[in-house]
Amino acid sequence: MSEVSPLDSGFLAMEDTDAHVSLGLCTVAIIAGEPPSRAEFDAWMVRGLSRHARLRQRVRRMPLDLRAPVWEDDPSFDLGHHTRWTALPAPGDEQALRELIAAELAERLDRDHPLWEVVVVEQLAHGRWAMIVKAHHTMTDGISEITLFESFCDTQDSGPDRISASSEDRKLSGSSRFADFSRRAFRAIQLPYTVPRSALSTVRAVVPVLYAALAPAGESSLNGPIGRQRRYALARATMSEAREIAAAFGVTVNDVAVAAVAAAYRELLLGRGESPAPGKVRIVVPVSRRTEAAKSLLDNRVSAMIADLPIEIEYPVERLQTVHRRIQAHKSRGEAAAEHSVLSFVKWVPFALVASVFRLGALYPQHGVAALATNIPGPRHRLRLGGREVVELWPCVPIALRVRSTIAILSYDGRLTFGITGDFDTTPDIDRIAAGIMAEWPILLSHARERRARNRENPNPGDDGKTARADDERGAGFQADGVSSP
Repeated sequence: MSEVSPLDSGFLAMEDTDAHVSLGLCTVAIIAGEPPSRAEFDAWMVRGLSRHARLRQRVRRMPLDLRAPVWEDDPSFDLGHHTRWTALPAPGDEQALRELIAAELAERLDRDHPLWEVVVVEQLAHGRWAMIVKAHHTMTDGISEITLFESFCDTQDSGPDRISASSEDRKLSGSSRFADFSRRAFRAIQLPYTVPRSALSTVRAVVPVLYAALAPAGESSLNGPIGRQRRYALARATMSEAREIAAAFGVTVNDVAVAAVAAAYRELLLGRGESPAPGKVRIVVPVSRRTEAAKSLLDNRVSAMIADLPIEIEYPVERLQTVHRRIQAHKSRGEAAAEHSVLSFVKWVPFALVASVFRLGALYPQHGVAALATNIPGPRHRLRLGGREVVELWPCVPIALRVRSTIAILSYDGRLTFGITGDFDTTPDIDRIAAGIMAEWPILLSHARERRARNRENPNPGDDGKTARADDERGAGFQADGVSSP
């Protein structure tokens, strides 16, 4: 048995505190061809079980929360607890599948058994079927959720099969134990010198994050109580176009995606008759702390930044470059690393106190954060299940803590898919977010291509705010016509 980490325990506490919240993450695979037989599907599930010991483990709480919960083998493990089959009504279109996904996001996982399940969805249009893989946030983050889905897929010929349990359950060899002991001893010797300095830098970095999370932002319909039901929407773009935009303006692909999200929320608020004022939309941006060596482990290794989306900026290029500057500023302050350090320290605090803090945080009606957007790097190669091609992967993340919409951005096989989760009652216009993202893409692409053409004529054009505004004004009359669709 191994203890559940403080962060993972926090997700359980959040769910316990709010009856309207279900903290299951989903990956939806759209697969070509006929659905599998029951025997074939069960064989895929067994393959995943052999790769991840965590899939057979449930969470056991300690009496009165005097100790942290532990992962223990489920003595009554049965694959039937974790698999279901269903079918869409005719015509089996995308809208019907999105409604089913929304219903799955609202349902909680069974705490009496390991916190995951797989739903096979038959009768999709165009001769396809789908597989919804769902796991509790206590068990996976965005990256390990994809790892979980991959564990059911066919093994790639290019590399060895990955078999793993949790990092806490792995046993060290003799030489590894000695090396680990040496590192710990060396760190202990350094503690009197390093702790004061690192503690000060951690406090300096964490204070802005806490302020952004707790200080009220401008009144927004994006923040408020949520109900039990969900909505789900999609937007799509291509990685090649994202890279083209990023290269033209000297930003990252993640900046391009977040800028499109900012444009979408701006249009959403304008459509609701609200002013897109500065500081009105603070957004949580999860940051992975996962190393390459831990890529195949089912656990949580995330921290977060909280940034203001520049929804007040009308011009797309200026908005993109503002996103880039703000995210770089948050990174340079080391906010994500500092938050990770705090969570590492928390494991030495009595668990009853930790659980109380998380529950209090879940009860506190925060007014500072209005949205969440997470970028999940998916597989770069085509996945297969029983030889059938996985055509698309859709990401789904839950909503909680008065945040009425979240966006997961997943890259797979040259495509970016934006999976948007919203509260059913307060986000009936969720499709406007998807439409806003899709509308921003060709606009940025047009600006990028014009700038690239100008740069060929003038290799040293400069790249400051005036240049960004000039790009926007020059491209103010651009239309999406003639631009390749995402």
